[in-house]
Amino acid sequence: MELKLPHFDSVFSIDCVIFGFEAGELKVLLIERNEDPFKDWLALPGYIVGQDESVDHAAERILYELTGLRDVSIRQFHTFGEVNRHPQGRVITVGYFALIRINGQKELEPVTHFARKAFWHPVNELPTLAFDHTEIFKRAYKKMRTKLNYEPIAFDLLPEKFTLTQLQLLYEAVLNKKLDKRNFRKKMLSYGFLKELAEKQKGVSYRAAKLYKFDRRKYAKIFQNELGS
Repeated sequence: MELKLPHFDSVFSIDCVIFGFEAGELKVLLIERNEDPFKDWLALPGYIVGQDESVDHAAERILYELTGLRDVSIRQFHTFGEVNRHPQGRVITVGYFALIRINGQKELEPVTHFARKAFWHPVNELPTLAFDHTEIFKRAYKKMRTKLNYEPIAFDLLPEKFTLTQLQLLYEAVLNKKLDKRNFRKKMLSYGFLKELAEKQKGVSYRAAKLYKFDRRKYAKIFQNELGS
């Protein structure tokens, strides 16, 4: 018996939650929309998937068109399919997630008229976003906080060389709470994947602190040993 598939009217879209860290603040990448619905609203970078492209390719394209960013390692983290999430009809969106270093990123500049501008916005001052983007952001933020407990994701947000103070400020920003300085440093150094460098901060008005680097090889070895134990 031949299987007859029903007619599908659903449209697929991509929404990207891109986190960065700058000047002691955790930030998320937003755009100002330049089309209805929700024209002039702030939103996550997102748009419709083309009929002839994969969702992964669409995610890369959409992020570039709305922000100007290329070569960002993004991955799916959740699918959002509430029936009434889009005012113009049935739209199912695939959420993509990434952590990037803001330092060294070129100026954000949309290459499509769908976004008026793109910019980094502090997470702790986030306004209500267009569509259900506030909920999408919250789920991504929760995922990041959970991953912080078992993956060295903080090192994707920090400069390649960083101080222990910078590392603590990042953890405090992500977890939204103050941490004891001595206990935090003792715990971080005990893991064995922080490499102390023969360098100190430059160009600071206060006493220069030691710089560290994340040793990915050592982390991988520690992780493999834990799996084998």
